[in-house]
Amino acid sequence: MSRSRPYQPLLLRILHGFNALIAVLAIITSFWVYNTYDGRLIRIALPKINDIIGIHGTFGLTFLLIMPALAIYSFHWGQKRLVQADSLAKLTQVGKPIWWYTLHRIVNTVMLIAATLALITGRQMKEEWLPAGELHHTWYQLHLLGWVILTCCLFIHLLMSVKVGGIALIVSMFEWQHTPEDSPRLWWQKVRSLLHREKP
Repeated sequence: MSRSRPYQPLLLRILHGFNALIAVLAIITSFWVYNTYDGRLIRIALPKINDIIGIHGTFGLTFLLIMPALAIYSFHWGQKRLVQADSLAKLTQVGKPIWWYTLHRIVNTVMLIAATLALITGRQMKEEWLPAGELHHTWYQLHLLGWVILTCCLFIHLLMSVKVGGIALIVSMFEWQHTPEDSPRLWWQKVRSLLHREKP
């Protein structure tokens, strides 16, 4: 494995890949739902799918089940990829590499928050609201907001990834090779160490 390319932990690659795939499918179907039953701001010619709400709900539920694993990883082993205590101070260094890295970390953090908002509000919605034309519910408005923020952050996340790490960083997220210390055999040991450390 070439060390000239950035190396990403194998567990991060797996969690990131599964979450990204399901999130993108949920985003696509969420727009399809919006396009079918709302469309107040934008509407395009998409074919009508009778159970599009159920399909979106399936992806949403899958995302709800797998996203906590990525969140736990991000706030513990991947914490350096999120907002840091000195992030605001580093934002004053406009144009410097650390400024771009800081923006990338902020976007990563906002993505996790937006995903959480979308998941929580989605669980509070009722499937009959939109087919009945009931677009005024607060939970629906918040759910829509969560998906819009998440979608925007996803595009910015990709652009920032290219900016701070180039195409090599993107490619590194799809590689399957790993170092001996990153072996899946050691994952449970790391989890046990984390649980033991957090005991009062």
